[in-house]
Amino acid sequence: MSNQVIVVIGLAVLGTLFLLGMLAKMYRKAGPNEAIIRYGFGGPKVIIGHGALIYPMVQHTRSLSLELMSFDVAPSQDLYTMQGVAVTVEAVAQIKVRSDMASIMTAAEQFLSKSPQEREGLIRLVMEGHLRGIIGQLTVEQIVKEPEMVGERMRATCAEDMSKMGLEVVSFTIKEVRDKNEYITNMGRPDIARIKRDAEIAMAEAERDTAIRRAIALRESAVAKAAADQERVLAETMSLAKQAEAQRDLDVQKAQYTETAQRQQAQADKAYEIQTNVMQQKVIAEQVRVQQVEKEAQVKVQEAEILRNEKELIATVLKKSEIEKQRIENMANAERARLVAEAEGRAQAIRTQGEAEASIIFQKGEAEAKAMNIKAEAYQEWSQAAVVDKLITNMADVVRAMSEPLSKVDKITIVSTGDGKGVGAHKLTGEMTEIAAQVPALFEALSGMKMSELMGNIKQMTSRPNGGTDTPPVIEGDSQKK
Repeated sequence: MSNQVIVVIGLAVLGTLFLLGMLAKMYRKAGPNEAIIRYGFGGPKVIIGHGALIYPMVQHTRSLSLELMSFDVAPSQDLYTMQGVAVTVEAVAQIKVRSDMASIMTAAEQFLSKSPQEREGLIRLVMEGHLRGIIGQLTVEQIVKEPEMVGERMRATCAEDMSKMGLEVVSFTIKEVRDKNEYITNMGRPDIARIKRDAEIAMAEAERDTAIRRAIALRESAVAKAAADQERVLAETMSLAKQAEAQRDLDVQKAQYTETAQRQQAQADKAYEIQTNVMQQKVIAEQVRVQQVEKEAQVKVQEAEILRNEKELIATVLKKSEIEKQRIENMANAERARLVAEAEGRAQAIRTQGEAEASIIFQKGEAEAKAMNIKAEAYQEWSQAAVVDKLITNMADVVRAMSEPLSKVDKITIVSTGDGKGVGAHKLTGEMTEIAAQVPALFEALSGMKMSELMGNIKQMTSRPNGGTDTPPVIEGDSQKK
């Protein structure tokens, strides 16, 4: 009984599996890129994106691709434009079966039994015919310059015929347009010439504007440079003036500092000399005091020795020691008196020497002051003859100082002008004479006295009977000073 149950169950399972296998084989699924056309029992039906049971022997199925078809549209013959120009046009078309049921059924009726190559051939013939008609209505310029317009017109024109075949034109693009007569090549030459002309004109205008701006910039640069040079010269002049003022102030301060330093140095020198003398006196006094202390110490040592000897002698011979003591005391007293006298004599000598040096310095300063006063009085009592004598005596030194630059010249070249005058070494001596002749004028400019008046006054003084001992006449410069 159990074996029969197992057999029954096994048969049931096998039957179920057989049925499931048959159902799976009968069930057809359509992908997203295809459509399944079921025909037979129940009439034709389009299956898109889902599945359906196909009953064997009573129903059959065929698949139709819904993918995009891309192919070239390039007529082998030349196409003539509205202008009669023969052109060759190559285009690319993308076509697909429409997604609605009616269009799929129409496309199935038209192409289900044909291969993809045969289907593309039929579509290409239709597209080339419509392209020939559209090219005949356009000019070459429109075809070349407006390919989008050609594509739009192509899609609009083919839409009706493609719809009858259950298809639609997704896109139509012109790849190339050429002609054998170089019409397209020559078509751009006027534009190229115009563009070149405009470019040359624009370049010439740009160069002109550049030249004008450069000239303006150069002019502004020159003006700015001139103004800057003027400001620089003004600034340099002001700077030099400031430098001169600063140098003048520096020289004045240096002179003041030098005068102050010299005055302080003189005071310091004098104070140093005084302090040196004081220190020398202190040193000498200290030396005398030290010697005196040393002598006193020696005396004390001698006195201690005498006491020791005295005690020793007391122990031996009293009388002899008393005599010797008296002798030593006398000798010590004499030595002490001698040392005291010697120290007092040295102190007196040092004191006398310091007083003598101070007296000498005082007398020297007094003598120098008196000499300066006498010299000043002598200058005030100088007569005009003495002034002239001093002037004439020093005139050689003045001329020598004025001609000193010529002594530093290594070589002098004399060039003749051709008239024979002023040529030769005497020309140089003439220049020296002119330099010497400037000395009286220099004296008159510095002193305010005229040489001619001084010489005239001296001549009047020498012509007097008393030999010119009278009071000399007062000249203009002296009267103004008095």
